[in-house]
Amino acid sequence: MNARRLISSGSRFEPEIGFSRAVRVGAHISVAGTAPISATGGNAGVGDVYGQTKRCLEIINAAIAEAGGSLQNVTRTRVMLVDMTTWREAARAHGEYFGAIRPASTFVQVSRFIDPQWLVEIEADAIVA
Repeated sequence: MNARRLISSGSRFEPEIGFSRAVRVGAHISVAGTAPISATGGNAGVGDVYGQTKRCLEIINAAIAEAGGSLQNVTRTRVMLVDMTTWREAARAHGEYFGAIRPASTFVQVSRFIDPQWLVEIEADAIVA
């Protein structure tokens, strides 16, 4: 049986909502919707989709690494934006991380997030060989 490994990013929302930043079961790593929360707990890149996207991807990268994987193992990302007209800024940051890896990816527009200053959230899935 594959052990279930829970990865925390220290987000204040993890215990309140009851979720983990990432969960690894066997070779599979699932990363939850990741918001642009700064290392000090505030919001990173306020008003800046590109900066917020980079911060989300930094958090995702750290979670996958802690779970024993790397960005090279990412098979899918889901980028959620509150304003689809900003997709190119999010795509630019996504491309900086995944340009050579090229996971399956979806960009969708949502009405809002928990914090109205968040302009983007990202989910990721990885398979570690």
